[in-house]
Amino acid sequence: MNGDEQLLRGRVYGRDHDDPDPGPRPGRTYAELVGGPLDGLLLDIHEWMPEEVDEGVALTTELGRWPGGRALYDPRPGGQRARGPGVACRFYYTGDTP
Repeated sequence: MNGDEQLLRGRVYGRDHDDPDPGPRPGRTYAELVGGPLDGLLLDIHEWMPEEVDEGVALTTELGRWPGGRALYDPRPGGQRARGPGVACRFYYTGDTP
């Protein structure tokens, strides 16, 4: 694991790396990002509708194939999804886009 990957583990996407508490907040719902440049990050999906979760996301990152581009993450069809706070599902890396 390189230094960038270690920096990301257990952190919530969008929080600054020097945030004194970059981890998940109690009572919030998250998707775990699996694979790709954002592997190990959590994405806050607390107020998302189920159909929004089904669509997946394109997340801005400097760590992908195109710095400043987007890393694409999608749930797997039929994947497990919990209800309530904590890690509710996983989004898997599917590629990059400029």
